[in-house]
Amino acid sequence: MPYRDNDPISDAPLDNAPFGYSPESLQREALYAELDTAGVALGTYDRRIVDWIAHWDYPTVATISSLIRRAARNPH
Repeated sequence: MPYRDNDPISDAPLDNAPFGYSPESLQREALYAELDTAGVALGTYDRRIVDWIAHWDYPTVATISSLIRRAARNPH
């Protein structure tokens, strides 16, 4: 199931850590989807780091995904 079907990524600034759990595969999918939507070109090392981050805890990955989303929607 793609993460966007039940999108847990916040579009708004976070005042508290996101709550929940997501398996590593969905966390990886969320990170790549947000980077793709933001138009970020990825190299081999970039992908290696995204895969590594996908192993992190859910609150951290959800926050990073939210930051990417918000940055892409509000470029300055």
